[in-house]
Amino acid sequence: MAWNEPGNSGDKDPWGQRNGDQGPPDLDEVVKKLQQKFGSFFGGGSKGGSGGSGKPSSSGFGVSGSVLAVLGLIVWGLSGFYIIEEGYRGVVLRVGAYSGTTAPGLHWYPRFIDVVEKVDVSGVRSAKLGYQSDEALMLTQDENIIDIRFDVQYQIKSDPEAARDYLFNVRDPDETLRQATASAVREVIGKSKMDFVITEGRGVVTIEAQNQLQETLDLYHTGLIVTNFTMQNAQAPQQVKQAFDDVVMAREDSVRYVNEAETYANDILPKARGLSARTVAESEAYRAEVVADAEGRTDRFIKILKEYEKAPAVTRKRLYFDSMESVLSKSGKILVDVEGGNNMLYLPLDKLRSENSAARTAQSRADGNSVTNSDTSSSVSQRVRDSIRRREVR
Repeated sequence: MAWNEPGNSGDKDPWGQRNGDQGPPDLDEVVKKLQQKFGSFFGGGSKGGSGGSGKPSSSGFGVSGSVLAVLGLIVWGLSGFYIIEEGYRGVVLRVGAYSGTTAPGLHWYPRFIDVVEKVDVSGVRSAKLGYQSDEALMLTQDENIIDIRFDVQYQIKSDPEAARDYLFNVRDPDETLRQATASAVREVIGKSKMDFVITEGRGVVTIEAQNQLQETLDLYHTGLIVTNFTMQNAQAPQQVKQAFDDVVMAREDSVRYVNEAETYANDILPKARGLSARTVAESEAYRAEVVADAEGRTDRFIKILKEYEKAPAVTRKRLYFDSMESVLSKSGKILVDVEGGNNMLYLPLDKLRSENSAARTAQSRADGNSVTNSDTSSSVSQRVRDSIRRREVR
């Protein structure tokens, strides 16, 4: 009761003690009053005798405890929802043991019983080999030392078991990958010669080392996959680098000269083959022509022989006329000797032909008609016959 409360005569303090009483207020009494107030707030009441003992109701505490339990259960259930982002996987542990792997999306787990570890399966990680002095030098098959550097890019596999393997199968997967890379590269380099590694064998060494590394990672069940394996540098140690550079340059010059020679050969050989093929084709054509001509002459001779056997005189005369025609057709001058005459007739056929051709050409231009070689030959023959007749008359 407050001191200024109506009805208070001033002889009691707020805790129900009279001003005349000495000592602090009774704490047990204060706690009991607070319990009664909370009980009445949740719907409970107080029971007591006529004296009003003031003990709290047990039913009030039962109702309030149920409400608190329901509220706690709701909060616990809502706190179990979680989201797995795209590119991640959720590894669920139930009381410390592996329970399953969840894909991206909204999920629920019983809090305080399960634990979810998120694993990034889309991020690309990288590791470097040979950038430290003790890792760069390796021994080749021909007992040479080579300075080599590799860059490795890798990531966790996307299958559900890979995230679990990455977390639990190996203590430190990233360090395991570095050590496996060093082992794979040393094994491949140890089986290769130095010149091969430095020059044309870079690609082969890289592929073999990557395959060996992936086999080791799968054997250890690390859940990792190698996405890119690159040889950054492969050279002789610094102490002998200049000599090896000279060797490499000489080898490159040799390759360049060989390529130039092959280019020249590729330019010359097709031309030579074409010329050879053309010569062979011309020879075959000439042979076929000669053979055909010989066969034709032979066939013609056989036919003439048959005719000669039937009429020798007529055949001889015909052969004579044919021969004279063949000879005189190629000559520009003809000498005619008549039996019983004293003079020899000279016929300038070339001039006669040219004059006749010119006259015929002019005539054809005027008339619009063309002159044929047969007309010219008939005109010349007519003039020869007329001249022979005049010579015989004389």
